[in-house]
Amino acid sequence: MEEDCRPLLSSEPTGESYSHRGSTGSLDIRTKRPFYVEPRNIVSDDLQERISAEAAILNSRVHYYSRLTGSSDTVLSPPNHVIPTAEEIYIYSPLGTAFKVPDSVQASKNPSIVTIFAIWNTMMGTSILSIPWGIKQAGFTMGIIILIFTGLLMLYCCYIVIKSPKAIKVEDTSNWEFPDVCRFYFGKFGQWSSLFFSMVSLVGAMVVYWVLMSNFLYNTGQFMYNHANNVNTSDSEFGTNGSERVICPYPKTNPGRNDTTSTLCQITIGNDTSGSSFEHYWSKTNTIPLYLIILLLPLLCFRSASFFARFTFFGTISVVYLIVLVTIKAAHLGFHLEFHWLDPSQFYVPEFRLLFPQLTGVLTLAFFIHNCIITLMKSNKKQENNVRDLSLAYLLVGGTYMYVGVLIFAAFPSPPLSKDCIEPNFLDNFSSSDVLVFVARVCLLFQMITVYPLLGYLVRVQIMGQLFGNHYPSFLHILVLNIAIVGAGVLMAMFYPNIGSIIRFSGAICGLALVFLLPALVHMISLKQQGKLTWLSIVFHSFLILLGVANLLAQFFM
Repeated sequence: MEEDCRPLLSSEPTGESYSHRGSTGSLDIRTKRPFYVEPRNIVSDDLQERISAEAAILNSRVHYYSRLTGSSDTVLSPPNHVIPTAEEIYIYSPLGTAFKVPDSVQASKNPSIVTIFAIWNTMMGTSILSIPWGIKQAGFTMGIIILIFTGLLMLYCCYIVIKSPKAIKVEDTSNWEFPDVCRFYFGKFGQWSSLFFSMVSLVGAMVVYWVLMSNFLYNTGQFMYNHANNVNTSDSEFGTNGSERVICPYPKTNPGRNDTTSTLCQITIGNDTSGSSFEHYWSKTNTIPLYLIILLLPLLCFRSASFFARFTFFGTISVVYLIVLVTIKAAHLGFHLEFHWLDPSQFYVPEFRLLFPQLTGVLTLAFFIHNCIITLMKSNKKQENNVRDLSLAYLLVGGTYMYVGVLIFAAFPSPPLSKDCIEPNFLDNFSSSDVLVFVARVCLLFQMITVYPLLGYLVRVQIMGQLFGNHYPSFLHILVLNIAIVGAGVLMAMFYPNIGSIIRFSGAICGLALVFLLPALVHMISLKQQGKLTWLSIVFHSFLILLGVANLLAQFFM
């Protein structure tokens, strides 16, 4: 018995070197015929060499274990010391030679450039539409400073999250996520709190999606109706003249305008009253949010979301097109900037405004990836470059936000319009008859229709998995959950369709826990256990927690 338990390999493999055995794909490796072959006995192109006796013994032992149980039963599977590490697995040939087996896990790893753009694509969400509005709320100069400062803070907290599983030595953390780390340090409270705030971010994103889908669907239908009936909306919209038309949907926000100009004219086509009936049944807040239920509620009830995952590449196309659109509009409109440091003017906002917490709330969600960053970085081929690749990804994301936000703010035509007219969704500042903006709305609408069921699937998996231990307990359970999620989106789209406020509150709430509080506490506890905790570290990470609390509280006073 002692010989049976003794490893046959000259260098005993550790659990870390073969940490993927607990994964689903490990069954394929266990059913192979692996054995250890000394380097001189590996088959090469110029020389056929035989198998060593040690390798043959190991091969026989694996065969012995494989006869004890089926491949689907893991109770009597070969123990860890019998199966060699991934780089030592070869296929046995009846001719007595060994052939190297490519490591499937290593083959699935991504190079750094793919990892960087995967992080960029994951973070590029609906928040990009609100960045120009956030810069307007903070002031141009302060907005740029806050964007850089918030991005650096979010990067550091994300770095803490990546390091957190590696600091735990007493357990195998190869398959852990950040909620598992929170459970290790804080017990059930840490696990459930991280789950709750993760749900806040997901459900908040789904609510924003519903508001935006209502907006995009409304403008898409309005464009088609106006084009089919030759309706000219220029008289009913307050804005600039010319080919590059920019509008102010709510002219009362312009302090230099007479209130009489804010009354929009009703569109009529001769003596035809079909326009009024169309507007009655095609309303952005009264009917469109209800129409989406017919399409999206059945999609949320699908058992699997694999079909929708095939369209995730469309998000990258939409973001790239959005960047091109911003570039074209800025080139045609030119820059309109004046610097008023503290006092507002008729058409410009101060460079420093007390409303800046609205931008910090938006940016907390815009840079938020902390609940899935460990999974994304696991697929990086060179793990030693994780910090570098994460930093480059944040630099790319921050550069994209800066590019879109600065160009839209600077190019917004002031005068004749005030910078205060910039909307939480900057596409609302362009007419529904604008062809380039119409294409952007259609692309974003299709993207959100495919991503929305994926977000619902993530919510379902986490909630149902924790409550019932089953991702799909029954159709009734799933239907009730989906009705609650859809109901929240419909209510917000009908009564409070302000995506800027929804994003900033969602970002501040989930950011407090998953960005500032839990990562800082986990890091300090880990340093204390290692005997490396210093007063400087305590002060700095306590300051991070205070920033998260202040960010959330400030949202209620804006």
